[in-house]
Amino acid sequence: MSLYKNLFKQTAIYGLATVLPRMLSFLLVPLYTDLLPKEEYGKVSIIFAYMIFFNVILAYGMETAFFRFYNNETNKKAVIETTSVSVFWSTILLLLPAVFLRNKLAAFSGIDVQYVLFAIWILALDALVIVPFSKLRAQQKPMRYALIKIANVLINLTLSIFSLLILPKIATSNPDGIISILYFDNFQIGYIFVANIIASFFTFIVLSPDYFQLHWHFDFSLWKRMMRYGLPILVAGIAFAINEQFDKILLGKLLPDNIADAQVGVYSACYKLGLFMVLFRTAYTLGIEPFFFSHASNEDAPKTYATITKYFVIFGSLILLSVIVFADVLKQLMIRDESYWEAMKVVPLIIIANFFLGIYTNLSVWYKLIDKTHIGAYISIIGAIITLVLNYFLIPIMGYYGSAIATIAAYGSMMIISYFMGKKQYPIPYEINKISTYLIISIGFSALSFYGFRENYFVGISLLLLFTYYIYHNEKGLIKKILNPKNN
Repeated sequence: MSLYKNLFKQTAIYGLATVLPRMLSFLLVPLYTDLLPKEEYGKVSIIFAYMIFFNVILAYGMETAFFRFYNNETNKKAVIETTSVSVFWSTILLLLPAVFLRNKLAAFSGIDVQYVLFAIWILALDALVIVPFSKLRAQQKPMRYALIKIANVLINLTLSIFSLLILPKIATSNPDGIISILYFDNFQIGYIFVANIIASFFTFIVLSPDYFQLHWHFDFSLWKRMMRYGLPILVAGIAFAINEQFDKILLGKLLPDNIADAQVGVYSACYKLGLFMVLFRTAYTLGIEPFFFSHASNEDAPKTYATITKYFVIFGSLILLSVIVFADVLKQLMIRDESYWEAMKVVPLIIIANFFLGIYTNLSVWYKLIDKTHIGAYISIIGAIITLVLNYFLIPIMGYYGSAIATIAAYGSMMIISYFMGKKQYPIPYEINKISTYLIISIGFSALSFYGFRENYFVGISLLLLFTYYIYHNEKGLIKKILNPKNN
């Protein structure tokens, strides 16, 4: 029981590190949607979609490889030094050509060249802190990790509010003032990226002592082994980025020019309502990945993984149903401009898709533990193909609703494939009947609440309470043990 309590504690701490920054960034959504037309918000969303894609390339699987080798190698210092040197020089070598080729990149992506340049610098600064952040996680220093993450978002949030809300008023009331020289007409998108650059630069400065402490030793033999482990994760990461973000890029390219940016804007805004599931999934992943590796040698590891997966599904099912029941309340808080609400119908699909992705994260432990990360790459590639094919055929017919269907189909397929392949390669005794039941009931109740009795909170809350009681009835033994550890 102490093992699970330790995991829950670890996940809760990393949840704090993840949830607080994301909740602060929550405030950026109403800020952007209040001040930017749908078309402009769509452009911002497309730029961030490209950035997430290139974030994966700049990390090239070294983050996960770091955890794997940090836990397995006796010379942990060599792992830190080799990974740091590798990521530092790869970032520099990719940064310089990107700056020189910014005009061609802008022409290819259809994005203004100044925004391309901003994105390049943000990507480089974020890549340079990958290893320092990973080291904090591996050395179990979640509070420092959390403080830096929170500070990053606070800086971004403060600068965004100042430049988008306060600066225009100062420039209007005192056009000859010193502060007014910072104001430029029609530069709202630029201010968003300048705020991000400053926040990323702050994070790099705080973590830069890690680089000064290095002896810059590079173990080429170790690096080759890490690359063999990490490159399949890079492929999987690229495929994941396609699944996660390419729908916005494809919406911008496959829809008519006169509506594309607006459709991306409303879709991206309503997509944000899935944030609670993303927060849960992300916090869990941050806590669970080091845990999986550190407990891999335990005799009862498969049973432990099975239990953890079941309770991930239970908590995720509750979050799924709760968010969908109160989706129309959340939209009033996050997206106050009613012109964005037309895409609300995709919200349940997006939340379920993110839930499937979280389950897949659990089920994918087997190929990481047996050093067959290439299988994860294959599974992710299948998901990416499903994403690209369905988006290509459905967007011209159904618009962003087709993108939501493609997302849930991709993650659902990955989840199912990983489960059946894992049964053969690394058997884990999942309580599949219970897990399936919780999943089916939560999805069924969610669909009934949203599509059958939307904004009828008597029905929605009743379904939520009924499901909560069903969970308690089935799991009350373990719940009592967790709540009363002294009696164990």
